[in-house]
Amino acid sequence: MMKKLFVIILVAFIAIPAFSQIKIGLKAGVSTTSISMADAVSLSGQAGTYTVQALKNANFGYHGGLFIRLSLLGIYIQPEVLLASSENKYNVTSPGNANPQEVIQSLKNLSIPVMVGFKLGPIRINAGPAASVALNTPKELVSDPNLTDLYKKMSFGYQAGLGFDLFKKLTFDARYEGSLAKYQNQIENLTGGAKVSLDNRPNAFLFSVGLMF
Repeated sequence: MMKKLFVIILVAFIAIPAFSQIKIGLKAGVSTTSISMADAVSLSGQAGTYTVQALKNANFGYHGGLFIRLSLLGIYIQPEVLLASSENKYNVTSPGNANPQEVIQSLKNLSIPVMVGFKLGPIRINAGPAASVALNTPKELVSDPNLTDLYKKMSFGYQAGLGFDLFKKLTFDARYEGSLAKYQNQIENLTGGAKVSLDNRPNAFLFSVGLMF
């Protein structure tokens, strides 16, 4: 995983001298994230059986950081380094308690998309790979000595969307982000060794505004 991330960053920086126009900018924005679980998941722990179900409503997050836009003959490459935060919500039913409890997991990531795009009139069209590196370990869904949450520290996905620039200084973007890896969130039974997958491929819609120098 780290080798793939290094290659993406290295290619972006090697390409810098070939471009005729270089702009550096700051950007920030919000995102709506969602995960999908086909059915509720049952987990056998020391205290009994737990049930976990992801809530279907989208959750809001935020992101902010730096970007470089390298332009030549109407085509541009835009690597970005962003701090991103998001939340996932689950209903967890514990043994002996019929009422589910809502558990919120806060996730903080270093997001590194590398967008390739072109202009079609005033609109920019772009897409590219995006790496995500986990910066924290979120709250466990189930408090049981036999069960522990597992997370992939790094994942790869993609972003694609539209944008436009204003006064050659302000930049606006709307993107869809998808993951290439299934089951980034699992719970492991430490006594039985079994791993239960909780989510399918997570996705997000991102909206941002930036300032170019």
